[in-house]
Amino acid sequence: MLKPKANLLVVGTFLPLFWLGSTCAAASIQDVKIDIPYQKFVLTNGLTLIVHEDHKAPIVAVNLWYHVGSKNEKPGKTGFAHLFEHLMFTGSEHFKGGADQRAFFEAMERIGATDLNGTTSEDRTDFFENVPTNALDVALWIESDRMGHFIGAIDQARLDVQRGVVQNEKRQGENQPYGVTEELIVKGTTPVGHPYSWTVIGLMEDLTAASLEDVRHWFQTYYGPANTVLVLAGDIAVETALKKVQHYFADIPAGPPVARYEKWIPRIAGTRRQTVSDRVPQARLYKVWNVPAYGEPETTHLQLASRVLASGKTARLYKRLVYDEQIATEVSAYVDPRDQRTV
Repeated sequence: MLKPKANLLVVGTFLPLFWLGSTCAAASIQDVKIDIPYQKFVLTNGLTLIVHEDHKAPIVAVNLWYHVGSKNEKPGKTGFAHLFEHLMFTGSEHFKGGADQRAFFEAMERIGATDLNGTTSEDRTDFFENVPTNALDVALWIESDRMGHFIGAIDQARLDVQRGVVQNEKRQGENQPYGVTEELIVKGTTPVGHPYSWTVIGLMEDLTAASLEDVRHWFQTYYGPANTVLVLAGDIAVETALKKVQHYFADIPAGPPVARYEKWIPRIAGTRRQTVSDRVPQARLYKVWNVPAYGEPETTHLQLASRVLASGKTARLYKRLVYDEQIATEVSAYVDPRDQRTV
């Protein structure tokens, strides 16, 4: 058994620690304009449709973003957004699936779908698949059925199975090397009651306590068309895409208005330090800053800086610590954009 080693978590305010280059070099770089043509529509029920037409291959990428994540949860009822990502794969009222999700994936694979899955973050839940052009109707029907006709398919058996899957996922994450740090960083950078003061996967006791009524209410509150963006990108004409989406989605009720948080960037006064032991062979050092939210110019600058510092083995910080000074075996830096703040 490996002896416990210390992981050091350092949380503080942001400080400019580096200089990326001279103004002359920056001025010599020409602006590069990236043009990805698209058209945007809003259906009468509030569903936002974005279509990007590209006929290079007979494939259409389908992506639904529900504007709901763990930040919409409340203390005592955490983990619902991620739990619902799992539940949405178990079938709907007209597409009969099963508690273990196999029916959905098997049906989609039979029509040639690839890269199909779903993800949940603090701010959104998305479901996506790439399908052959001639199978787009099937994909849109399945997606519309689980948006508009899902509530009757949620039963205790599905809830119990997927609750167990999520709880096992939580155990695996926390028991892996350095896995304990995620929850400590969340608690160390946000005050109690902040919408980011718990992890996306939630607390074990909250998942255990989630009732059938709780999850049905959660779906009815957040999974309406007015809270959703649907993107179709690929081998489909804009007019055809709009016609198909209207056919499959237009009759779904909009859903209730969803309350939105104001931006709340917690300010950390001074430096906070925390040390925790884990059964790992090497100590790991984390440095975390609270910085502006997603979409802010400063956030984009920080994303660029993180790549310059640690993206690849020739990056400045990686090269210095791993190769030149040889005091580390791995170095990484990243910005995690959020609606309310970024870490």
